[in-house]
Amino acid sequence: MFVLAWHAGFLDVIALTDSPNETRATLLLRLRDGGDSDAWNQFLRDYGPMLYRFVRSRGLQDADAADIVQDVMRRVGTAIGRLEYNKQKGGFRAWLFTITRNRLYTYFEQRSRNSATVNDTAQFELLSQAADTQNELEQQWEHEHMRQLAAVAMSTVRDDVEPSTWLAFQRTAVDGLSATAVAEELKMSTGAIYVAKSRVTAKLRAEVERLQENE
Repeated sequence: MFVLAWHAGFLDVIALTDSPNETRATLLLRLRDGGDSDAWNQFLRDYGPMLYRFVRSRGLQDADAADIVQDVMRRVGTAIGRLEYNKQKGGFRAWLFTITRNRLYTYFEQRSRNSATVNDTAQFELLSQAADTQNELEQQWEHEHMRQLAAVAMSTVRDDVEPSTWLAFQRTAVDGLSATAVAEELKMSTGAIYVAKSRVTAKLRAEVERLQENE
């Protein structure tokens, strides 16, 4: 069972997909066609924010993080033709994690040879662990992935419900206001606020599950 953790940060991440029913395997086939700019644009929208947040979580400055993300994208473009999609083995996301991890390893290895900071040393040691070792890196990667799925789901569901229903959900589940306060603000009954929140929450869970199935 998946439980969503609501906070305002989700609303700051907008990652829309042109084809929400397209499976990850289908997108990967399209990416192998270097001339399919729409597929690459979708890939950037789906994974760009996630990659950037993950890289930044390692302590990199904005410019360095942006450079790392761009390099990861280039490596994906070079290697995508050799990827054999296998959802049972983690699929594309696991493959992308490996590419990102390797690029970060190179980055911190280079820094460790110069004037490394305490964080540089800690990150290099973490990245030096065996690839199959469960550690903070993988946990952070999964956290960013679920955050991205939540952002996509929220964008989709927001367009699928009445504005008042979404606002009732947002003011209670995201902004943390009481149902009584929101009912007064929106001129709705307290019961209607609870119903709206429950309805949107159910839709969001279903949408996240659908997105996970399509990965």
